[in-house]
Amino acid sequence: MGLIERRSQHCCFGEFSTKFAAVAAGAPHLEDPQRLERPPGTHPSPEVDDTIDVYALTQNETSTGVAMPIERPTRAEGLVVVDATSAAGGVRVDPTQFDVYYFAPQKCLASDGGLWIAACSPAAIGRIEHIGSTDRWLPPSVSLPIALENSRRDQTYNTPALATLFLLAEQLDWMLEHGGLDWTAARCEESAAIVYGWAGEHPHAEPFVRDPADRSPVTATIDFDDTIDAAVVAASLRANGIVDTEPYRKLGRNQLRIALFPAIEPADVMALTRCIDFVVDALPARSAT
Repeated sequence: MGLIERRSQHCCFGEFSTKFAAVAAGAPHLEDPQRLERPPGTHPSPEVDDTIDVYALTQNETSTGVAMPIERPTRAEGLVVVDATSAAGGVRVDPTQFDVYYFAPQKCLASDGGLWIAACSPAAIGRIEHIGSTDRWLPPSVSLPIALENSRRDQTYNTPALATLFLLAEQLDWMLEHGGLDWTAARCEESAAIVYGWAGEHPHAEPFVRDPADRSPVTATIDFDDTIDAAVVAASLRANGIVDTEPYRKLGRNQLRIALFPAIEPADVMALTRCIDFVVDALPARSAT
């Protein structure tokens, strides 16, 4: 509503990156977006096009466990807009490579959802102000010009939940006390090395994302072969108080999806792999058919 002027380009490689393209396609005031699509488990890269004024990237595709590098396309004149909901605070990023970096705080920032936060470049602020000066219909609840005006006054247009802000502030203080993004990213990378290393040596498991360079340091997806029912493993873990290891429902794979956010102790990730081994060893083998 407040960033795309005419036409956007979308790198689509999972549920959430594809949703952005679908919303842009349904906007009656915009031209049809350009979609660069790749199968789940891989990712495309943005391509320079003179008709594009927003390049829409997703730093971490939460549904598939693929992370893409955030790099401004060479000679691109459009804004680089990054969905960083599951990456912000846990994945390294160079601020010179984006114009808008937006997220909700329920992942790496250990708070609740329902709050939209964005870091905007001067070029992005200029776009927001320009669109706000046109006759485009902008509902107040999603108006970036209104959000920008209130932000400059340390205000919000709608009253957010105070518990969300409290948890966010506590997590930010904890991150900064330990060294900021370098420390949190290294912590996530340590947890990722544990999970992917374990899966690579497991007789019945392997990382879903084939290319190690594309594997997310904050959301690991681990496939199992046909002799192991990952849904049964996840259900057994849940019955014993180890929750939220289920795969993304629409991906439809025989896998576990494991969060590796900064607030999670790497030692707990190691313990989780041992718990999975225990459950797998206790399960009766099922037919490969």
